[in-house]
Amino acid sequence: MTSSTKCFGIMSRDHKRREFLAALGVAGIAGVAGCASDDGGSGGNGTSGGGSGSGGEGTGGGGGETGGGGSGTSGGEGGTSSGSGGGGGGSGGRSIKVGVLQPTTGDLASVGQPIQQAALLPARQLSDSDLGFPIDTQTEDTQTDPQAGITAAQSLVDGGYPSITGAASSETTIQVAQEVTIPNQVVLVSPASTSPDITDLQDNGYVYRTPPSDALQGQVLAQVANERVSASTVSVMYVNNSYGQALADSFVQAFGEGNVPAQVSFEKAQSSYTSKLQQAMSSSPDGLLVIGYPESGNQLFRDYYSNYSRDTTIMVTDGLRDPELPGNVGQSMTNVIGTAPLAAGPAQEFFTNAFQEQYGNEPGVFTSQAYDATAVQILANAAAGENSGPAVQEHVAAVANPGGTAVGPENLAEGVRMAASGEAINYQGASSSVNFDDNGDVESVTYEVFAYAEDGSIEQEDTVEFSAGGGGGSGASGNSSANATSG
Repeated sequence: MTSSTKCFGIMSRDHKRREFLAALGVAGIAGVAGCASDDGGSGGNGTSGGGSGSGGEGTGGGGGETGGGGSGTSGGEGGTSSGSGGGGGGSGGRSIKVGVLQPTTGDLASVGQPIQQAALLPARQLSDSDLGFPIDTQTEDTQTDPQAGITAAQSLVDGGYPSITGAASSETTIQVAQEVTIPNQVVLVSPASTSPDITDLQDNGYVYRTPPSDALQGQVLAQVANERVSASTVSVMYVNNSYGQALADSFVQAFGEGNVPAQVSFEKAQSSYTSKLQQAMSSSPDGLLVIGYPESGNQLFRDYYSNYSRDTTIMVTDGLRDPELPGNVGQSMTNVIGTAPLAAGPAQEFFTNAFQEQYGNEPGVFTSQAYDATAVQILANAAAGENSGPAVQEHVAAVANPGGTAVGPENLAEGVRMAASGEAINYQGASSSVNFDDNGDVESVTYEVFAYAEDGSIEQEDTVEFSAGGGGGSGASGNSSANATSG
């Protein structure tokens, strides 16, 4: 497991709001931090990039999660970090610390790498402003494995990071929350974990997420099965973890009068899925729902196309929305249709342009949610005035929910200044308006219905909007606690 620490400005002692505001009001107080060495290099004080002392502190910035320099979906966050302002240093200001916990290896690597990039984008964006203090980020790789995720999260906690953008898979997020972040009173904001089980965590208000719960996605899938596939029978194959099981259960419940002849669980990263496909396809269902991740999906779809025709419509979920999937499978996959949370926030266009400018590639699934997760933590930390998990936790919903001046990715630096001065703000994000309910779930979400085109590209075919509160909406099941409209 590797880690990378990014230091945007001078690293210095933590101070309360009064000292923090003083730093904000003095032009040129921050200089470029000494953050160009790999873990344990010179010019630093510890491996977390935090701690105390004067001048530049911290390590990292050389190679990122996967060890590759530069940017791009396969290179992680390489190279040295940049700072803002010039001159000064010492203990006149403080850093805002945010950890990033994402899978850059393992089954979710192909989607985890751009999610990590998006999670780091707010810090890079603020490094070009004149805030006069640094945003300190450290990245850790979960390896798409809960136990590795626990170890990685503990590294961030030990490094003094009061909040974390992570994880991606629901299973990892749940175990990290239960074993590491909740006991240590560290805020965890997932940009990609969608299991309904997260809603019910006994988290004391320390777990949030910017994507919607799969309790809603199951309803959207049922709507697709009924209205677009015209299926009366759908078999379900799901990855054997909390994400797969919960989403399968959600679909089965929402499918209502439809018949589910087979529910087949499978393990990740197997050499063959032929026997599992035989179990799912033995009754010749009208449709097949596959809930999984890209690496497993590569082999599963190879096995499918080797034994079955395109006459059966296959539905997939957000975990298999991967533009590289058809190429890896070696098929056009034109019989595949899917659903995924859609980035439809007021600042989506700004985020897309910023991501493309920074990394030279298109944003992917859950990247907007990752940006919002980090941005909210930065704002909450600024409002808290200290790198303290309990202090940050008190301000997460306050900076995100209605009741203050609207801020967003376009004026994030201004929002940080306002939050630090005690002004009420309302963050309006790239993925959604980012309003959290009492469980830490977002209240309003939009899903896309997508399909794989002949050339392997992903095309959006429809959208479905949900808003909290209301019961008896027009969504897939028609009797949910959300209102749904299709467009």
